[in-house]
Order: sequence, then structure tokens, then C-alpha cells
Amino acid sequence: MSALSKTLLVAVLTVSACGRVDHLGKPPSFTSNDESPEHVAMLWPGLPLHTQPARNVDKSSLWSGGQQSLLGDQRAIKKGDIMTVVIKLDEKAEISNDTNRSRTGSESLEVPGLFGLPQRAAEHLPNGASLDEAVSIDSSSTSKGKGSVKRKEKLTLRVAATVIDVLPNGVLSISGSQELRVNFELRELLVAGYVRPQDISRQNEITYDKIASARVSYGGRGQITDVQQPRYGQQILDSILPF
Repeated sequence: MSALSKTLLVAVLTVSACGRVDHLGKPPSFTSNDESPEHVAMLWPGLPLHTQPARNVDKSSLWSGGQQSLLGDQRAIKKGDIMTVVIKLDEKAEISNDTNRSRTGSESLEVPGLFGLPQRAAEHLPNGASLDEAVSIDSSSTSKGKGSVKRKEKLTLRVAATVIDVLPNGVLSISGSQELRVNFELRELLVAGYVRPQDISRQNEITYDKIASARVSYGGRGQITDVQQPRYGQQILDSILPF
């Protein structure tokens, strides 16, 4: 084996194993929040929370237009605000198709007499051959097809998401993540998408069906997940072998 081949082999093994080295003999590490989109959005100073009061406004009044006031709107409206995303998925789909087609055809052509030509041709035909049944065709075809699809999904989750950007049309871009580690297995929930401010409830919550371009991921990593996944070599062979 050449030096180049050895170097490539070592590089491939290193890259394939780096995902499991993190939790080799220890629980998987949490993802750092220092450079997450949520953290960056929360560091954005934003617009001033208060404006200059008018001269004729009573300063002792409990009402003000600010978000931090007693009667103010507590829903997420600007970059860095937090809202609750409610994911309640309970869907069931069932599709069944059944096709049955049958066709039978029969064609027969006889030439018992045609200006005496069959009789004259019979003299030159082999013994037992005649033109009484010159052409006879029978055909039959049958086609059957049946398909069935059944699918059921049920998922109930709640996760806090942060407004990471406000688009020019007022739509909020949100992103949220949640990680839970139990023993040596880490479960992570990711959610992202675009929401309209008017779709956010007074409780500062929004359901997943009101999120445009919703991206929801619920999975994990750890020792149990590693055992359930096929090895990298097997995955490569499955992708390149034609049989």
C-alpha cells in the first residue's frame, strides 16, 4: 500500500470516528450556545424600549404603549424575543389502490372460395393443408395491480424559540433548540421557520401548523443511537453496489 493510500485511509477513519469519539466512555456533550443563532439575536440591542413622553401625559398612569408595561402586548415582536412553539402532531393517512384489467381478442379468416383460386392452390399445398382457414389469431391479456399505504404519526412537544430576524414584510424568522441528556443518550429537538405576528396567541404561543417552511427535527445521539446505525463501511457499500 502506497503512502498516499495510507494517508487517505487514516483520514477517512478519522472523519468517520470523530462523531463517536465525543461520547466514547462518557455521555455526549451538549451543543455550545455561545455562537447559536438564538444567542446572536439576543445580543442585538434593538430599538429603544421607551420613547420621550408627551408633555400632557400623566407619568403616574399604569398604561403605556411599551412591551414592558403592565397592560402591554407580551407577544414576541422583535429580534431576540422568545415564544413557545407547540408541536402537536397526530396524523393518519391510508391509501389503497386496486386495479384489474382483462382483455380477450379473436380473429379468424377463411377463404373457402375465391374465383377458384383456393382449389387450384390446394393442388400445390402439402397433404392435409387447405385455405379453408387461412388466418386464425387468438390473443388474451390480463393485468392486475394492488397498492396500499398506511402511515400514522403522533408527536407532542413544546419548545421555546427565539426570533432571530424580522423580515421587511414583518414576518418573524424563528429558531429554537432543546437538548435533554438521560444517562448516555442525548435527545435534541430543533425547530425553525417563519411566523406572522398576528398568528401568535395572547399566551405568546404558536402551533406548528401556522409556521411557514417549518423544519422540525427530533432525534438524538449517544451509545444507543450508535448501535442502531449501520457502520460507515456498510453504508458506503449499500450506496455503490448495484446488487
